[in-house]
Amino acid sequence: MLAFFLSEHPLNNSLHPSQALFESSEIPTLLPVVDHYCGVEARMVKSLAMQAQMGPLFDITLDCEDGAPIGGEADHVLLLASLLHSPDNRHGRVGARVHPLGHPCFEADVEGLISAAGDRLAYLMLPKPRHLADVQQACAFIDASLKHHGIKKALPVHVLIETHGALRDVQAIAAHPRIESLSFGLMDFISAHRGAIPRQAMSVEGQFTHPLVVRAKLEISAAAHANAKTPSHCVVTEFKDAQAIKAAARRASREFGCTRMWSIHPGQIQPILDAFAPDLAEIEEAIEIIDAAQAAHWAPIQHRHTLHDRASYRYFWQLLERAHRTGQPLPEPVLRAYFQPNVG
Repeated sequence: MLAFFLSEHPLNNSLHPSQALFESSEIPTLLPVVDHYCGVEARMVKSLAMQAQMGPLFDITLDCEDGAPIGGEADHVLLLASLLHSPDNRHGRVGARVHPLGHPCFEADVEGLISAAGDRLAYLMLPKPRHLADVQQACAFIDASLKHHGIKKALPVHVLIETHGALRDVQAIAAHPRIESLSFGLMDFISAHRGAIPRQAMSVEGQFTHPLVVRAKLEISAAAHANAKTPSHCVVTEFKDAQAIKAAARRASREFGCTRMWSIHPGQIQPILDAFAPDLAEIEEAIEIIDAAQAAHWAPIQHRHTLHDRASYRYFWQLLERAHRTGQPLPEPVLRAYFQPNVG
């Protein structure tokens, strides 16, 4: 049916959806839906090889905070820099998590990574800010380091919301112009409650039901969306249970508004991609509606006895974008019309 529709109604060459439906300030940077964390050398090398093979369907965050052995932090930064220059970093979608602001290694992490591989970094992840001022100070130091080393490429900053103060300031943090994405730090957030939140809340079931954890996730997601930033869901530690990770990812996407999710094991990457992907019927409907809307120059249309206008067009266009970012097969005319480089 879809092939027939495309052959009978070729995609129109009027304004691209991103131009017709959004102001520039409303368009977030479209990040891969998986943020894969690794800090041990063998796993980092394996992850880079996987990304090289699969394409930029997932980001890799190389970890200085938990990945570096105590006393070996400087050598770990050099290792990360060498991996950033690896031939397997062919898509430019590898970032790094540094130590928190105030940790003795924070400045050395930032300086070491930027001086050795700043132009290869996709982003830096900032953990454990205590409030907005920490984010401001960390971003100022990162920008000063970029300037000092003559790197003009913009370096986005991602922030882990895992303290009471950061959650309190989450709207202001999301509004900071240097911030690209907000993540939820489940384990540290629960630990910050000094035992008042039970261990069950760290599990794949409990983290979606405990009221304090649910509140934190919803506030982070709402703040990110309000400021056109990417909300990223936290880890699922039951890494050997593919069905559990897929179910959690689907809830994160469908119920909590997350458009990205952490992976801590290579086996979690594909289940997250599958869970975040739209269903085939949703993709077909979105293609039909966007094509008809474009043919009508974005005026209201009727489709299958339902009225649509620019409000619903935005939804269906974003659904198509998500299908593309999760590697779903799309018809060649759709790829040519909407997803060629430099379109719009």
